[in-house]
Amino acid sequence: MLRVLLGILLGAVLLPVALISWFYFGRVPVAVADPPLPQERLLTGIPLRARIQRELASTIPITADGNSLAAGAEVYRDQCAACHGFHGKPSAFGAHMFPDAPPLWEKHHDNDVVGVSDDPPAETYWKVANGIRLTGMPAFSQVLTDTQMWQVSLLLANADKPLPPAAVDILRGQPASAPSPAAIGSPVMNLQPAAPQKK
Repeated sequence: MLRVLLGILLGAVLLPVALISWFYFGRVPVAVADPPLPQERLLTGIPLRARIQRELASTIPITADGNSLAAGAEVYRDQCAACHGFHGKPSAFGAHMFPDAPPLWEKHHDNDVVGVSDDPPAETYWKVANGIRLTGMPAFSQVLTDTQMWQVSLLLANADKPLPPAAVDILRGQPASAPSPAAIGSPVMNLQPAAPQKK
């Protein structure tokens, strides 16, 4: 019995010392090229999903019309494309991050889902607003307005649907084109002509 208690006590002391030494001497895989820790994605994914579900917005304050999708494309171009790629042009370094920054305009390898179009817009909004720790995904709540974060979230939710030509041009890194008459009034797009600017 004494040996068992001594073994438990020794284990209770040695295990924390070994763990601290592992951290202190730089043996923890912290470089992007290092192999992941066992069950790392599971251990970080479960609390992330639980937190998002707890704080998910119940209403979406804007609609996915042509104007908001084009505005979302501008936000995406300026804030997201460097890591997540343009429409038809993947990021040069997004795949070399850990975890990799998902290409948001490409289909998944195992199904026809484009980017995060299978996620509810409110979930994407949460990720845009709050960021995700230890992934390189920044929190944009202090960078973008609430409307801008919803615009880009709705854009990404509609990545698997036809988008207004103006939004597609922006997402390809081109100057925005004028909306075609056929696009006006379509289900995803409710394009309104831009108001003339005063000189």
